[in-house]
Amino acid sequence: MTDLIRKPTDDTLVDAAARFPQQPTTDVYDQEQDTAVVDSARQVLQGVVLDAPAELSVAKTVDLDAFDDMPLIPAWMRSADGWAAYAGVFARARRRGFRRWVRRQPTDRGHVRQFGRGVRRSHDWVVGFEGVRVQSAAHAAHVLTREARAAARSARYTPRILGTKKDLAMKAAEKATAEAEKAVALHKKARKDRNMVRNLRAGVVYGPPLAAIGGGYIATGWLGAAAGTLATFAGGAFAGRRPYEEETDWTLNWRSLGDGDAMSAPMLDASFRAARIIGSEESLRMVRMPMLDDRGDWSAVLDLPPGIPAKKALNARSELASAFGIEDAQLTLSKGGRSGRVDLHVSRELPFTQPAGRGPLLDLEGPANFWGRISIGPDVRGLPMSISVVERSGLIGGEPGAGKSASGNTILLAAALDPRVILWLADGKGGGDLEPFEPLCEQYEGMADPEAFDAMLADAIADMKARYKLLKQLGKRKVTEELANKHPELRQLLLWVDELMLYTTDDDYGKKITKKLRNLVSRGRAAGIVTFCATQKPGSDVVDTSLRDLLSIRWALRCTTPEASDTILGRGAAASGYSAKSIESEMRGAGYLWSEGSNPQMVRADYYTDEQVNELVEFAAGLRAKAGTLPAGPLSLADQLRDISDDQAHTLAVLLDAFDLHPGVEGQPAEWLPGAVLVDALADAGLDVSADSLGRLVVRTDEEKAKRLWQGSRAVGYPRSRVLVTVRDRYKLGA
Repeated sequence: MTDLIRKPTDDTLVDAAARFPQQPTTDVYDQEQDTAVVDSARQVLQGVVLDAPAELSVAKTVDLDAFDDMPLIPAWMRSADGWAAYAGVFARARRRGFRRWVRRQPTDRGHVRQFGRGVRRSHDWVVGFEGVRVQSAAHAAHVLTREARAAARSARYTPRILGTKKDLAMKAAEKATAEAEKAVALHKKARKDRNMVRNLRAGVVYGPPLAAIGGGYIATGWLGAAAGTLATFAGGAFAGRRPYEEETDWTLNWRSLGDGDAMSAPMLDASFRAARIIGSEESLRMVRMPMLDDRGDWSAVLDLPPGIPAKKALNARSELASAFGIEDAQLTLSKGGRSGRVDLHVSRELPFTQPAGRGPLLDLEGPANFWGRISIGPDVRGLPMSISVVERSGLIGGEPGAGKSASGNTILLAAALDPRVILWLADGKGGGDLEPFEPLCEQYEGMADPEAFDAMLADAIADMKARYKLLKQLGKRKVTEELANKHPELRQLLLWVDELMLYTTDDDYGKKITKKLRNLVSRGRAAGIVTFCATQKPGSDVVDTSLRDLLSIRWALRCTTPEASDTILGRGAAASGYSAKSIESEMRGAGYLWSEGSNPQMVRADYYTDEQVNELVEFAAGLRAKAGTLPAGPLSLADQLRDISDDQAHTLAVLLDAFDLHPGVEGQPAEWLPGAVLVDALADAGLDVSADSLGRLVVRTDEEKAKRLWQGSRAVGYPRSRVLVTVRDRYKLGA
């Protein structure tokens, strides 16, 4: 044994160092112990035997130079510390191997894909190529059968008087029939041979797995069946261990999100290259790796290569959606905080096509706060969006049927549920969309009358001037919530204009209305006046650009052209990737909202049905009644007469009430009542008016004094029209 020990050369030392590498300090065992083991091994190879380090605890009787039956394994390796070191190396190797195996599984060399390839190859071998022979024989049999049928038909209908021709036709038919029968027999034989070969191959391929699984189950139950299944999987993976060199199916080479594949960094690189956003040799840098949320939507944050702005990706939205295999509306791109950073979101389905959820205003148990943030609706990620309208103004636009009325309800209902907000509404459509809010309004124009709206704006400007006068007296610059709570004259005022186009395009009042609106929007913000306008394409012929640019909140619903979208969001928005034309018709109520931040965001407004709107308006009316801010509404003619300090006016008011208390045709007030009934009504009201006094107050013609039938008898009375004439002549009041 001593002859085998010799002093090694320098090359031997290098080889020894290679076989006993120094482990990194990040390993689980202590580096100093590892160094001691390596030094001990180097001393053994050099033929120098020293006392073992204390931390190795090696017995002195152990010959560290001796080799046992296991070649090239020194005896020190069989010590306790040696086995521990080996176990640590083995454990780390297995852990790293497992990590490599996990990273390998999503690739073409993953065991699941190997098993799939093995199953496919085995099935292809079972099917074989005999089917080609069967198809060929079937084709020949069909052709010859048709020819035989045609020959038999020709022989049958050949007249016997032709003699020779008849015989030749019969012989031809017999020959064709024989050939057809032969072809049919060959087809049957080919099919029989194919089935036999396939059955044999199927037995070879599928027999062992079935036997392993079935035999394992019979022998040891489910544990044996599991072992047989694992063995079958291993065999299939072995058969498909080599990936295909060339794929004839392009879908195996190019997969996309639209095909159900997971988003990954290589997929993003390939898609951005296909969209010509980055070059063929460039790659993206993942700031936040692709993540899947609970709705099945993908999102990622990435940096483009240096020198490529995010605007290039935003402009190539359609190309990128095509590379992903999805609709344009499913892809949402925005800048991620710097010029070259892109925040990407891909919806699994077309967003905003599912039924809208329950509106948050329905869950309110008390008043809303219009000074705070207003819930608008969810974005494409399903996150709730809200805006603040304090010192702001807004413009909502879109094509007919895009959902402007439903979108506007989110703001109108929030204002209505705050009893401190004053509502002035103008319905240029005249269709009744704003009619439920009329009882809550201080001023309401629902007849699409430009003249009436012009008068409303004049009142609003006068109110604005009064507000500023009060602010100067208080030494304040603008209205705040605390200031408005102390001074009711400074409460927020919401001026809502629906279908602005009808007012601004009027020949007589269009320019006046535009000028007053511009004055109100530019100066009314600090005075607590919030203005919102809704219309279809708000071009310069509809909304003057000097007015449109003052409206800070923009909400572009579905538009027919990118230019129409730009008229709402501003010039260049569509070129930057924010075009309301990309909104599909199924996405009703969805639009690009530009209120805060540097980029518009896709949002769908919370939806409230007509019944829910009426329910919320009724709730708002109750809140305003308790707060004392519910408008009194127009006074009836009788109430107007009572406000006049005149006994005769009070008498006429009681007469009108008497006609109202006696219904006539179809529930309308009575058109004629006897004088005795009217005198009794006056007496019940505490007025001492005789029949003669009543006759002098309400002067009738001779025809009106004629008796009429009343409850079975004829009596003298008064027509209601004569009372109305008296009111008009004396007090200039009309019904």
